[in-house]
Amino acid sequence: MIKIKEKLLSDCEKKMKQSLDNTQHEFNTIRTGRASAALLDRIFIDYYGAKTQLKHIANIMIPEPRTIVISPYEAKFLKEIEKQIMSSDLSINPSNDGKVIRLTIPQLNEERRVELVRLIKKISEDGRVTIRNIRRDVIEEYKKMENKKEITEDDLKKYQEKIQDLTDKHIERINESVILKEKEIMEV
Repeated sequence: MIKIKEKLLSDCEKKMKQSLDNTQHEFNTIRTGRASAALLDRIFIDYYGAKTQLKHIANIMIPEPRTIVISPYEAKFLKEIEKQIMSSDLSINPSNDGKVIRLTIPQLNEERRVELVRLIKKISEDGRVTIRNIRRDVIEEYKKMENKKEITEDDLKKYQEKIQDLTDKHIERINESVILKEKEIMEV
């Protein structure tokens, strides 16, 4: 019985950590005024019949703060990579020299920065809601255990406090990430 209670708490922490990681990954895919390989995480190429993430079929380098250089392992995929980048939501025109593709990250205007901050806040709220839902579900499981007399009321309160501490810790980390990302976006 003790193992089930502790496993439930451990699973709760893993799910919250995964939600935090997913939220931070979403932040990384949002274009700021700086080059980042994570911008290309949503680009998939038809690689011999399989949809493959760009980073698995090309070397991605960042030689300058606002430049990304993509060097595919096979030159025949240059056109496909270029096409996928142009059709993506990045709003960046690739420059293909026949060997590599260069992406120059343009400066963001004020209106676009404000839009991106709104998007960041929406993504962060989604992350916080997910964490709160995990908290609710796990507490419900403990309440069921208490109703079945598998744990005491004191145990229930103890686990609720632990789960609330985990929730607060993960939400605070999301809040910190929002502040950092917002600062990065608003930086001129």
